[in-house]
Amino acid sequence: MVVLTRPIDILYAKLGDKVKENVSLAPYTSARIGGPADILITAESADELARIIKLLQKQEMDYIILGGGSNVLVSDKGVRDVVVLNRAKGVRFHNGDDPSVTVESGVVFSNLANRSAAKGFAGLEWAATVPGTIGGAVYGNAGAFGGDMAGNMIWAELLTENGREKFTAEQMGYGYRTSILKRGELDGIVLCAELRLQNSTKEVVSTTIEQFSAHRKATQPPGASMGSMFKNPNGDYAGKLIEAAGLKGRRIGNAEISPLHGNFFINHDNTKAEDIRALIELVMKTVKEKQGVDLELEVELVGEWDV
Repeated sequence: MVVLTRPIDILYAKLGDKVKENVSLAPYTSARIGGPADILITAESADELARIIKLLQKQEMDYIILGGGSNVLVSDKGVRDVVVLNRAKGVRFHNGDDPSVTVESGVVFSNLANRSAAKGFAGLEWAATVPGTIGGAVYGNAGAFGGDMAGNMIWAELLTENGREKFTAEQMGYGYRTSILKRGELDGIVLCAELRLQNSTKEVVSTTIEQFSAHRKATQPPGASMGSMFKNPNGDYAGKLIEAAGLKGRRIGNAEISPLHGNFFINHDNTKAEDIRALIELVMKTVKEKQGVDLELEVELVGEWDV
């Protein structure tokens, strides 16, 4: 009888070829930046995601969840924690006078918005240019064009220490790009959510999405980036402050503060995470000196970083 003692052996025994070792995370992030994960596990459904997380918790293995990878900067040294790649993509639309959609947390939000439009459902037009997943949107109260997750979410199912629980938008404690999850007030994993929709027509909804998409293309840069780097301070805009500080177009290595929008940092191929971090520190220092404003990161730093 073989006794499995190493946690990695137990993962292989329970999950088989879903477990990979020494996998580059750059292809799994929107910025295409980052070193390797020691262990990468892919979850294909909400039930599987819950099972994997419970197994990791039982083995006392630290982990992070990676969805669309749009609001994270993975270090060049990579990640020692287990990385769980969330590919839970189940979607169920509910027709009627008060339509809604139940969606698993690995679904890309922009794809869901366009699928809703194709069925003649309104309400998610604002999300048609949001690059991340439903899980990330629930976690960080994603928003754009006057809409946000708090305004659409009916409930989210989270895996907590008490098991699988449903939380309303009010219970999520939503604020600007934050929640009880992001603030660390609750330890939970987003499994799925139900979102409020409205009956409309494909033509009407698609027209609105096209207008939002055109505006986004005109005001935000193309290329590999993490999305908005900093949160907008109260009553102001991070991009405006960065531009006023004379930092648009500044480069370190192959990382550049976009000349089009100061709150976007662009990867011009093979960019190092440390170069992005150096630009972050330059921006925070300069904006503080010139405008007296402390910018707060919207992007999360993941992995091993030098202090």
